[in-house]
Amino acid sequence: MTRKPPPGRPGGDAPHQPVDPLLEVKERRPGRRPGDSYVRIVRPFEDEFERAGDGQLIASERTVLQRSGWTALLRRFRTRLIGRPISTEHEGQERLTKLKALAVFSSDNISSSAYASEEMMRILVLAGIGSFSLVMPMTLVIAAILAVVVTSYMQTIRAYPEGASSYIVATDNLGTLPGLTAAAALLIDYVLTVAVSVSAGVAAITSIAPVLFPDRVLIAVLIVGVLMLGNLRGIRESGSIFMAPTYLYILTIGGMIGYGLFRQFVLGDLGRFEAPPSWVQAEAATTGLTFFLILRAFSSGAAALTGVEAISDGVPAFKRPEWRNARTTLVWAAVIFGSLFIGISWLASAIHVIPDPSEKQTVLSLIARHVTGHGPYLILVQLTTALILALAANTSFADFPRLSSFLARDGFMPRQFAFRGERLAFTTGIVALSGFAALLLVMFGASVTALIPLYTLGVFVAFTLSQSGMVARWWRRRESGWRVGLVINGLGAATTGVIAVIVASTKFLSGAWLVILMAPLLIGLMLAIREHYRNVSRQVELERIPAGHEVARDPIVIVPIARLDLPTLHAISFANSISDHATAVHVTNDPAEATEIRERWPEWASRTELVIVESPYRALIGPLLRYMNALQAQAPDRTIVVVLSEIVPRHWWENFLHNQTSLRLKLRLFGRRNTIVADVPYHLHD
Repeated sequence: MTRKPPPGRPGGDAPHQPVDPLLEVKERRPGRRPGDSYVRIVRPFEDEFERAGDGQLIASERTVLQRSGWTALLRRFRTRLIGRPISTEHEGQERLTKLKALAVFSSDNISSSAYASEEMMRILVLAGIGSFSLVMPMTLVIAAILAVVVTSYMQTIRAYPEGASSYIVATDNLGTLPGLTAAAALLIDYVLTVAVSVSAGVAAITSIAPVLFPDRVLIAVLIVGVLMLGNLRGIRESGSIFMAPTYLYILTIGGMIGYGLFRQFVLGDLGRFEAPPSWVQAEAATTGLTFFLILRAFSSGAAALTGVEAISDGVPAFKRPEWRNARTTLVWAAVIFGSLFIGISWLASAIHVIPDPSEKQTVLSLIARHVTGHGPYLILVQLTTALILALAANTSFADFPRLSSFLARDGFMPRQFAFRGERLAFTTGIVALSGFAALLLVMFGASVTALIPLYTLGVFVAFTLSQSGMVARWWRRRESGWRVGLVINGLGAATTGVIAVIVASTKFLSGAWLVILMAPLLIGLMLAIREHYRNVSRQVELERIPAGHEVARDPIVIVPIARLDLPTLHAISFANSISDHATAVHVTNDPAEATEIRERWPEWASRTELVIVESPYRALIGPLLRYMNALQAQAPDRTIVVVLSEIVPRHWWENFLHNQTSLRLKLRLFGRRNTIVADVPYHLHD
C-alpha cells in the first residue's frame, strides 16, 4: 500500500515530528558541497522487526523472549522448562517419522497388552479358576477384531489424508450430531486413557516396590505432570523422549515371551504357577459361568483395542506423504500389539497363573517371575512395563489437543483450544487434559480395576460412527474401489457396533452409565458454545463497509485489530477522533489473513495507516509491546495511546468463551510509563 504523509492538524497547527510506523528513521545529512543535503534512511530496530514488504514487518524471536524485571526471570524459567519458541516456518521439521510416530500414537495400543489379559481374568475368576481356559480363545477373537478395525482405518486414512479423525469423518458423511457424538466419546475416552494407563504404570511400580502402594495416587498425578511438560515442548521432542521406553518394552516383553516358548517346547521345564493358598481361597467361584459373564470378560479385554484410532487422528503430524506413512505405522502397531497380547495370554494359560486379589502384583509381573526368575530381567520387565504404561497416556496427549483444536476451529469449543503455543503444541488442550486426568485419578484412587468399567465404550462408539461414515461416503460418491471399501468399512462398522452394545450392556452398572450420561451433556455444551459464537458473529459482522473518513487528532495512537468488524470500526473511529496519525496494527502468524485485511481495508479508515506485524512465533503481546517501544523511541516526549476494542458479553460466564486478549494486554500495559489505554467496549445483547 502506498503511504502518503499525513496532513497537519486542522486549524493550522504545526504537525508533530512524524513517527514512521515501519520503524524507519530519516536522518538529514549535509552533502559534499555547501547547501547540498541528503536523507539517510536508518532502521535501528531491524534486529527485532524484519521488513518483509510494503507495510509488513516480521517480529523476531527477540520480541518474544526479551523481558525486563521479574518477568525476565519467569521467561527464562519457562524457556528452560519447555524450550525456545519455534517459528511457524519450521513446522515441517516438527513432523514425525514412522519410528517416532509409533511411539507417540501407538504406545497406548501396544501398552494395553500389559493389562488386557489380566482384566479378562479378573472377570472370569468370578466363575472359578477353571474358566481361565477361555482367556486364549477370547484373545484370538480380539486379535481378529483388531485386524478388521485396522483394515477399516487404512481405508479411512487413505480417504482423509489430511486427518481421519472420527469427528471429521462422521461430520463429513453423517452430519453434525453424529460428528459431535464421536467427538464427545473420544474426548471422554482420551481422558480415561490417561487415567487408566498411568494407574497401570503405577501398579507395575508398586508390584516391585510394595512400600509405595499407599502413595500410588500422588505418584500417578506426578506422572501426569511430567507428561504434560514433555508434550508442551512439542510433538517431535515428546516423540524423542518417549521413543526409547516404547521400543525397550517391545524388546523386553518379546524376549520374555520367546524365552517362555523356548522353555515350554524345547526344554520342557516351564511348569505351573504356584499361587499362595490364600489367593486360591479368595478366587473361589462366586457365580456360574454365564454368557453374560463371558461378555463382561470380553468387553474388559476389548480395552486392548483402544488407541487404534490414534494414528488416524494424527495423520497431519506425519512426514510426507502423510497418509502412506500413517498406514504403514498403523500396520506395524497392530502386528506388534497382536503378537505381545497373544503371547502374554498364552503364557498366562500355559502356567495357569492366578491374579493377585489385592492388586498389589500384576499378572504380567507374576508371569515374568515364573518365566525369568527373580533376577535382573524381572526388574527390567517391571520397569519397562511401568514406563510404557505411564507413557502410553502420551497417545491421548497427542490426540486430545488436536481433536479439541478441530472442535474449536468449528466453533464447538472455546477458541483457546485452537491456539498453538510457542512450541507449536496445542497448549490449552494439553493443560486441560492433564487437569481432567488428575481429577479422575484422585476420585478413583488410581485403580485400574475401578477405572476399566468406564473405559472402551467411548472408543467403540467413535469406531462405529467413523466406519459408518465411510460406508455412507462409499455409497454416495461411488469412488474408485468403492465396492471393496464398502465391504471393509461395513464389516468394521458392524463389528465395532456390536462390541459397543456389549460394552454398554455389560458394564452399565459398573460405571459405563457415567460415560453414557456425560456424552450427551458434553454434546449439549458444545452446541451451546457454537450458538454463542454464532450470536457474537451476527452482532459484530460488518454488513457493509461505510463510506467517508473520520477526522483525526493527535498523539501517537495505535489500534490493535484482530479483524474487520463493528468493534474494530468503533475503535478506529475513536482513534481518529483524537489523532491525525492513528495506526492500526494487526499482529498475525497467518499471512493470508493479513492479505485479506489489507485488501478489504475500507475507505472510512483510509487515514488510518495499517501496519501488519507478522509473528511467526504466534505471540501477540510481545511483538506488539516491542513495536510500541520502537515507535515511542522515535519521540520519547510523546504519550502513546492504545485504543482497544473489547467485546463485552451479556452474561458473565460467556467471558470464558473468549480469549480475553484485551484484558491480558491491559494488564501488561498497566505498569508501562507514558501510556494511556483507551478501552472501547462493544456490548452484546441477547
